[in-house]
Amino acid sequence: MTAFGLLRTPDRRRPLTGAARRVARLPGAVQIATGIVVVLLLAALFAPWLRPMDTVTVDLGARLTPPSWSAPMGTDTVGRDLFTLVLHGLRVSLLVSAAAAVVAALLGGAIGGLAGAVGGKVDAIVMRIVDVFAAQNHFLFGLLLVVLTRPLFGSVVAVTLSVAVTHWVSTARIVRSEILSLRSRPFVLASINAGASRLHVARRHLLPHVVQALALTFVLLVPHAIFHESGYSFLGLGMPPTRASLGNLVADSQRSLLLGGWWATLFPGGVLFVFCAAVGTIGAWGRDRLDPRSRSELEL
Repeated sequence: MTAFGLLRTPDRRRPLTGAARRVARLPGAVQIATGIVVVLLLAALFAPWLRPMDTVTVDLGARLTPPSWSAPMGTDTVGRDLFTLVLHGLRVSLLVSAAAAVVAALLGGAIGGLAGAVGGKVDAIVMRIVDVFAAQNHFLFGLLLVVLTRPLFGSVVAVTLSVAVTHWVSTARIVRSEILSLRSRPFVLASINAGASRLHVARRHLLPHVVQALALTFVLLVPHAIFHESGYSFLGLGMPPTRASLGNLVADSQRSLLLGGWWATLFPGGVLFVFCAAVGTIGAWGRDRLDPRSRSELEL
């Protein structure tokens, strides 16, 4: 208490930052999902230091060993430590999927922004192109792109381009609809009537509002990209067999499952499912917060 008896010294027992307070106010399911995503991201980021890949050796004497303290996820059909393989497989899958989601978000944002900002014949032509891509089966079309581009660019670039090219359509539609909505708002109309150029209106009024939609579509694209990358790898068209990825690990575990090694399938598939479910929960919450009325529009 001060000399005036009215002012109190600041409470030093509340060191929470603004970000921590925002996390504390999240719904329980979103908090759990955020924690899972953070843990898995950190595990994938520090995988080379937690479990160096050069420590993975073939040991036929320890093949299909059940989970234990020394091998928390057991071993595969050639005796390799599954925990190390899952960490590095998650790292590879996340890098490829994040790169594909970034390319898809930027490509879709640019095309949708062009259609919404210019309008007229340009908008009509762009939306017909979008309809053509939307009519394709994502997975089968992606497989065709992987087969065509893999000999030219290699597995990593081929998978990244395939996922990006098959997933930019939803982003383009979202950005276009957002821009069309913004163009009819009073502050944009006032700027146009005042003589502002299209470039000024786009940079000053449209782009800041579109960034949120792009960030949200990126979050929603990541689970789709991981599933596609894993699916391609499972079929032998994704990451090379010598490179650990979640899809390769699930594909390799088929023989283990027939021999009773359930853990070789459970852990890679479980990590894949849990991460995608957690990211999907965060993305769905962000979608509803951004605009509860556009739930069907933001579905990817």
